[in-house]
Amino acid sequence: MSLAFLFPGQGSQIKGMGAEVFNRFPDLVEQANKEVGYSLSDICLEDPNSQLGQTQFTQPALYLVSYLEAQKHLEDGQSPGLAAGHSVGEFAALAFAGCMSFIDGLRMVSKRGEIMSKVSGGGMAAVIGLDVEVIRSTLTESGIDQVDLANFNSPGQIVLSGPANQIQSILTPLKDAGSRMVVPLKVSGAFHSRMMQSPANEFENFLKDFSFSNPNFPVYSNVEASPYQSADAIAPLLVSQIHSSVLWSDTIIRMRNDGADEFLECGPGNVLSKLLRQIP
Repeated sequence: MSLAFLFPGQGSQIKGMGAEVFNRFPDLVEQANKEVGYSLSDICLEDPNSQLGQTQFTQPALYLVSYLEAQKHLEDGQSPGLAAGHSVGEFAALAFAGCMSFIDGLRMVSKRGEIMSKVSGGGMAAVIGLDVEVIRSTLTESGIDQVDLANFNSPGQIVLSGPANQIQSILTPLKDAGSRMVVPLKVSGAFHSRMMQSPANEFENFLKDFSFSNPNFPVYSNVEASPYQSADAIAPLLVSQIHSSVLWSDTIIRMRNDGADEFLECGPGNVLSKLLRQIP
């Protein structure tokens, strides 16, 4: 049986994050700030210009904090046997597993956040307490044809993604269909939907300049809900992840089947820890 590290995604960011680890790893913090060309650590700690909620800053900020928290746990004697990250969290998981350097991972998430932030007009909403097939049929019956099922976070929480006007139009039909809650998310785009195809293409070209290594322990892909099989699979799956569904519930089930009996969330908040209790 094994300890699994989990790395959170966008939405987990909070002002003040990183306070416990920045002083412990000052060299890595300095490298990160130098690489991005601004004080990423100040954005995490103080957010003086209200940038933490903007995708191009959120993603590298989460990467930095999550990677350093994992390093702290490792130094404290907690060594993972496997790992997974939710959306952008997958980059921290892969970097921590040795698939790329800390700085290369930061370069990747900085570019990812930059290109994803350029797609406007999208929105997302979390549907709570409604079966996935009912969600699909409600979308069809309502004539909503451009909204995708983006995140399968747990059996009772599915996140929809697509044009903001269609997300708004489906809120009431989903409530009428029996959803316990439908919560519009505070995001700047329609992540993990077909609206992200153009950023995915740009990111594919960007990743051509990087090389990857096999992970030191199993890291699970959002797209396939299974471990990466080789270094060659990393770039294609990270590209697909931008516009594909996050199969988080299936990922956790697979990790448990593969021997994970303890999970440790490496990053701000406890979103993933709460989801664990909802996944049988």
